[in-house]
Amino acid sequence: MSTAIHRTVDAVWRLESARLIAGLTRLVHDVGLAEEIAQDALVAALEQWPVAGVPDNPGAWLTTVARRRAVDHIRRSQLLERKQEELAREAEQQPEREPDDVLRLMFISCHPVLPTPARVALTLRLIAGLSAAEIGRAFLTTESKITARIADAKQTLADRRVPFELPAGAELADRLSSVLEVVYLVFNEGYSASAGDDLIRADLCLEALRLGRLLAELAPAEPEVHGLVALMEIQASRAAARTGPDGEPVPLPEQNRARWDQLLIRRGFTAMLRARDLGAPPGPYVVQAAIAVCHAQARTAQDTDWAQIASLYDVLVRLLPTPVVQLNRAVAIGMARGPQAGLDLVDSLTGDPALRDYHLLPAVRADLLARLDRPAQARREFERAAAAARNAAEREFLLRRAAALPEAPATGPTLGQSAREFLLRTDLDAQTIRSYAQTLRRLCLDLGDSLPLSALTPERVGGVFTASWGDAAARTWNRHRAAVRSFGTWAGLADPAARLDLRTPEPSPRPVLDLDPLWARDLPLREHTLWRLLHESGVSARTALALDVADLDLDDRRARVGGRWIGWRARTAALLPQLLAGRTRGPVFLADRRPGPARTPAAADRCPDTGRGRLSYERAEYLFKQATGHTLRDLKH
Repeated sequence: MSTAIHRTVDAVWRLESARLIAGLTRLVHDVGLAEEIAQDALVAALEQWPVAGVPDNPGAWLTTVARRRAVDHIRRSQLLERKQEELAREAEQQPEREPDDVLRLMFISCHPVLPTPARVALTLRLIAGLSAAEIGRAFLTTESKITARIADAKQTLADRRVPFELPAGAELADRLSSVLEVVYLVFNEGYSASAGDDLIRADLCLEALRLGRLLAELAPAEPEVHGLVALMEIQASRAAARTGPDGEPVPLPEQNRARWDQLLIRRGFTAMLRARDLGAPPGPYVVQAAIAVCHAQARTAQDTDWAQIASLYDVLVRLLPTPVVQLNRAVAIGMARGPQAGLDLVDSLTGDPALRDYHLLPAVRADLLARLDRPAQARREFERAAAAARNAAEREFLLRRAAALPEAPATGPTLGQSAREFLLRTDLDAQTIRSYAQTLRRLCLDLGDSLPLSALTPERVGGVFTASWGDAAARTWNRHRAAVRSFGTWAGLADPAARLDLRTPEPSPRPVLDLDPLWARDLPLREHTLWRLLHESGVSARTALALDVADLDLDDRRARVGGRWIGWRARTAALLPQLLAGRTRGPVFLADRRPGPARTPAAADRCPDTGRGRLSYERAEYLFKQATGHTLRDLKH
């Protein structure tokens, strides 16, 4: 497939996926299934468009294909057999799109049955079309955790049969704050992209603005809704001035204010007036909008009322005391009261684990250090910020800022050079090198590659350990401590781990699991079989989940695993035939649904009859913890 077609499909998917999934959810009443059907339609586009060409209306094409597949699914569904004709007729008669479908989908994604992190992740996935990797970067966590979080959220919505409808009355107010948080996160991802080549993703900004305006129509008496709309309108007004000719970021004081969109500013002011007219005490979004208004009212950067902005941040930090808000407050204080006052506040945040990988922390330090005429330190901080930045335009900008400052006089080897040489040693095995590399990579990220090795003091190392591994288990802490000590010995330094105490692991007695109440429950067949098998065979969960139907000798109650036999007793023997239901090939334990096209498992991990993938260890562990509070390991003899 050509690159142009691929970009077209990707762009159409970004634009249409939320509406498509929302419309399908209205038909099939299951968010996870709706996403699968939508992705099936995407696969059809990937197959057909390169041959037949991109249709005139790609969104309508995807919608038509997806709706046909949804109707086919309804007709095939055994669970809906008695109602299939009625549902299929209903599906055919419904209009292609309901104007509030996306809004309904948003409220489902933010439903109270889901924990807050899951609400945000699911909404960003379904509404904004962000990948798990992009969401992970936005939340400073890993892609795998976001993937699991989204899968669990969809399963929970299906299990709890959450209806596809808009809340009303008191429920609307209760669920609004979560929706506002998600909308603003979508906007921020568009306004300052966490990854990729471009600083701004206009499609996300527009989508967030559209959703915000919809919310304002839905909840006109909620000042925080209007505050959020005002904030986004005013921030969006600067979009054209935020980047230079080559896409490089332009800091706010250096922006050409003639390029600010006056229509959006007026819309922002209007939304702000609506929020104030409601007369309620200002919430976080109204205060942030007030800060944005201060910037918008200044004709030049020099006219900015930083004292007023600093006062507003004092209010905001009481309402929303997050590390990022505190960092922004430090910037305002630095402008209003001088760079040293700002630097003191920033330095108080350097040990916060939430800001450990946040590139704007060293970037702000660098600005303040440069204003304090400490260019060598500022340069090192800009380099640190560039190393942590995941957006290419932002990274290049930070590197240029660093290059514009003079280097510190050479005073011997740097941390980065020494770490690389240390890891090239040939007297250590590969596993030890990998372990040491993790520790040294963290030191380099937090302290900077160009830090003189002689400046690697126990105090600096202690700060990195507190921020990075302060809550880690004793074993993890001691492993990193040993790596630093080994590096220090090799480099001829006084012990850089001198401030790090050796931690003593606490004994963790294995909990006792009372199985009789568990077996007395009405358990799902798959889970019941797996848990019985683990208990009766004594094998590990990963071994049991790796079993294929062909491995089983049902008559002799045993299976061939890795060149040896494992066996089970009568309870498992009675359950296995029901679970297999005549299957002769593929994994014994299958996932709940067929995998989407974006994450198709290997053929060996897929049932040739049903297309469903192998049940993952993470999912199996989650289900058992949900049911018992124990881990699967506790089922072994």
